[in-house]
Amino acid sequence: MTEPTSAERRLELASTLLLALATVATAWAAYQSRQWTGEQAQGYSHATASRIAVNRASAVANRQAQIDVATFIEWVDAHAQNQTQLADFYRARFRDEFKPAFVAWLASEPFENPDAPPTPFAMPEYQLQASAEAEDLEATAAASSESAKDANERANNYMLAVVLFASALFFAGISIKLRTVRARSTILGLGWALFLVTVIWVATFPVHLSI
Repeated sequence: MTEPTSAERRLELASTLLLALATVATAWAAYQSRQWTGEQAQGYSHATASRIAVNRASAVANRQAQIDVATFIEWVDAHAQNQTQLADFYRARFRDEFKPAFVAWLASEPFENPDAPPTPFAMPEYQLQASAEAEDLEATAAASSESAKDANERANNYMLAVVLFASALFFAGISIKLRTVRARSTILGLGWALFLVTVIWVATFPVHLSI
């Protein structure tokens, strides 16, 4: 049985080292892919919950607007018929959020001033807290959805890194089976090149750690 040459020993050492490093790198990339997949799921879950809350807040805002419109129409009708007591009755029942807009609208003298806003609902004072809440929740949902998309992309990138590291492992393993030093050097060189390029690429990825 012939002793391996120094070149063969160096190739065996390089193969063993690549096998060890690529194995660790593959496990790390797989772990990161799983972590980001979990982050993606959480992001979409938060986005869904926020959008459910958006629908709820929007429904409340719509109901409040309908109440404001209905009571205002009744007030206008009573005012037009000079039924002061009935008009005061409806005005006293305006919702608190509607009253500032109504007061500002009256201050514009809408019955005498043709340039006055057509209704209190066109006034900047007309603000519904439920509508503002719906807008904030929609922004939160959009941010969560975007975060989930980013997490999905990162998970996919790490999974691609798993494939590339596994390919480097394949080259390292098959190089041991080859007989000639030249063939082994070529295949092992490809494995190392693929491994190093992938390591450099993965180094640019964000890392997600959890206990």
